[in-house]
Amino acid sequence: MKSNWKIRQAVKALKQGEVIAYPTEAVYGLGCDPWNEHAVQKLLTIKQRDWQKGLIIIAADFNQLQDFIATLPAKTLQLLEKSWPGPETWVLPVSTHVSDNVTGQHDTIAVRVTAHTQTVELCRAFGGAIISTSANITGLRAATTVKQVRWQLPEVTTVLSGSCVGSAQPTVIRNAQTGEKIR
Repeated sequence: MKSNWKIRQAVKALKQGEVIAYPTEAVYGLGCDPWNEHAVQKLLTIKQRDWQKGLIIIAADFNQLQDFIATLPAKTLQLLEKSWPGPETWVLPVSTHVSDNVTGQHDTIAVRVTAHTQTVELCRAFGGAIISTSANITGLRAATTVKQVRWQLPEVTTVLSGSCVGSAQPTVIRNAQTGEKIR
């Protein structure tokens, strides 16, 4: 019951154009509605991140990503199906109607279907994918606890408490067209 209340509060904040923090596979993430230009700009400002770098989109399932990506060949779809849900982020061709503040200077977009139970629940309750970038000011260590989020990012008033499970390293990012490991 308490978990549902926390999720509802986070969804309410997302729908109001706020930036939230939430646990992911490795670290706390900062998130917002990727279709809300003001919210994305607010996230970039809070994080002090150059818009040209682009952001990751995280989802509960592949269907939540379809509006963000261009049509993919069957071979690429099979590759994604084998790695998701999980901590693997894939760089894919972007659809034409995604904001430059989300993609940065790229004609691609980074997307992930998470296996983190609470983040899956958040995306499902929100009704779509959200932005996912590490909860930190650019250049500082990413937060792994609520306390660290609140200390480093006091402007973020909605923090979904939970545990970051699994890897101590950031998730792997790969280019789906070339197989190149980006991070």
